[in-house]
Amino acid sequence: MLDVFRGLKNLIKVSNIQIDSPVFRLHYSITVMILIAFSLIVTTRQYVGNPIDCVHTKDIPEDVLNTYCWIHSTYTIKAAFKKKVGVVVPYPGVDTSRGDSEDKKCYTYYQWVCFCLFFQAVLFYMPRWLWKHWEGGKIHALMMDLDIGICSELEKRQKKKLLLDYLWENLRYHNWWCYRYYLCEFLSLANVIGQMFLMDRFFDGAFLTFGIDVFTFLESDQEDRVDPMIFIFPRMTKCTFYKYGVSGEVERHDAVCILPLNVVNEKIYVFLWFWFLILGGLTFLVVVYRIIIILSPRMRVYLLRMRFRLVHREAIDAIVRRSKMGDWFLLYMLGENIDSIIFRDVVHELASRLGSSKHETLEA
Repeated sequence: MLDVFRGLKNLIKVSNIQIDSPVFRLHYSITVMILIAFSLIVTTRQYVGNPIDCVHTKDIPEDVLNTYCWIHSTYTIKAAFKKKVGVVVPYPGVDTSRGDSEDKKCYTYYQWVCFCLFFQAVLFYMPRWLWKHWEGGKIHALMMDLDIGICSELEKRQKKKLLLDYLWENLRYHNWWCYRYYLCEFLSLANVIGQMFLMDRFFDGAFLTFGIDVFTFLESDQEDRVDPMIFIFPRMTKCTFYKYGVSGEVERHDAVCILPLNVVNEKIYVFLWFWFLILGGLTFLVVVYRIIIILSPRMRVYLLRMRFRLVHREAIDAIVRRSKMGDWFLLYMLGENIDSIIFRDVVHELASRLGSSKHETLEA
């Protein structure tokens, strides 16, 4: 198990080649690592430890009752959550059954939590997988080890010329490549929002306001409050087991079951509620930022000037004016990865070529 957790460190390794934004990396590195770690913790507690303990008479073997109640789910009585513990009911949600099925809340999802967490991790990695496939190693190929900056002048000139020739010959042809990345960022936002609703459906409509309910519970009067964590992840539930009696009649046996695994589950999903909220907010801001960049060439000029201060303003103005969105994005990514001096020289020479070609066009 420790070896598996050590393997998760590979997901948060910072690559020396950056092909995406820091917020995008939060989705496929930190979030995926968190979800897989939680899935492993729940799996360990569920299949190695004892996830359920049911109390009953000796008429039914303990292992049989525990296995049955784990597989066929348990339930609580909704009205019992509001009754006084220790006076009317022994525990929140545990009360006598009066045959009213509408007052019962069945819990069938706790045995699926580990699989759901793993499935969520896969969904978070999908936009990254798509972008790696579409990016095709373009940034790495164009870098040509120019991120080091320590090489012979002849080699440096040759590599700069190759990079400059590529940018010149393929100017205005990178839009589709760029918009694919923006699509992946939008998919990341859609994934976070979709997973909030997916978990809300998974927990019978109780997840969307889960974090707010927890805060309200902590601030409310101790006499009147109902713990939302116990309502979604009860630690004590009821289970009904039927079997044939001595006379051949069907006998009903009610058992009280303790679910220690839910103590872990509730903490996991409180954390995930807040983490997804923060991640969704950051990703939404990134998507708005991308829309502004697409619509405003002036913003592209400003961002290049702020990020790469060694580059002259006139060169940036000339390039943004004569290029498209995809070219700007490629230049920005190259600037993030190659040596700043080399990047400055390449941008200045590219701007010079653009200026020369403009004069030639005017003269013609």
